Amino acid sequence: MNKLLASLALLGFITLAGCAGTPPAPGPIAQKDLAPTGTLRVAVFTGNPVLGTKKDGQLAGTTVAMGHALAQSAGVPVQLIEYTAVAKLVEDAKAGAWDVAAVAYDPGRKDVLEFAPPHVVVDLTDMLAPGSAIQSAAAVDAPDVNVAAARGAATTLYLERTLKQAKVIAADNEPAAFALLKEGKAQAYAQNRYMLLGLADGLPGARVAPDRFSAAEMCLVLPKGRLAALAYVSAFVDYAKQDGTVQRAINDAGLRGVTVAAPQP
Repeated sequence: MNKLLASLALLGFITLAGCAGTPPAPGPIAQKDLAPTGTLRVAVFTGNPVLGTKKDGQLAGTTVAMGHALAQSAGVPVQLIEYTAVAKLVEDAKAGAWDVAAVAYDPGRKDVLEFAPPHVVVDLTDMLAPGSAIQSAAAVDAPDVNVAAARGAATTLYLERTLKQAKVIAADNEPAAFALLKEGKAQAYAQNRYMLLGLADGLPGARVAPDRFSAAEMCLVLPKGRLAALAYVSAFVDYAKQDGTVQRAINDAGLRGVTVAAPQP
């Protein structure tokens, strides 16, 4: 048993299970901090299929799988809440509208969200417009290049900090960002590789760059200040990566190019 889990148990945040393969149960402090209404409200962002989808009225994907597993471990019921815009999801954290969500890590969100260690990793790259002479993600940062991205997405936040010559054109959501590329208003559309590969199949002539400009680490997050819950969720994520929960969620969602995040040192 590692020192972190032992320390959390002493503080009352978790109750150590009798079996090393079983996730820790939360202590009363952590359980109340995690699900203050008595139900774990899981925010599911369906604008990114690596995180969530909606088909026939049913929410699915890695966030749903992790949310159900976390609720079961914590001994509370679960409620799923759909978000189609990540900026709205992050904004609603300020009002405590949900208890746990999954988003890509970005330091610009740390004033609003508490981040557990990453559980999923995927390349960030560009879809290149049909007929574009651009051959790689590295070549996108050039004069007179517009890059479409969804407002508030980790991809957008990263590019706004790092692009030197190209211009980020922020759209309200992912479909609107893709529309900018289709309409010729942008020469590239930035998102994760899995999502772009699927979209490129429906846009003749579009190509997904072979390289990447970064990698997105998907993390379970909580509203700012819920530190007892964060300690518990971080321990849960560690178990979920080891016992196959995260890999099963990836497999069940049929995600290409998506891997389980490496254990934290």
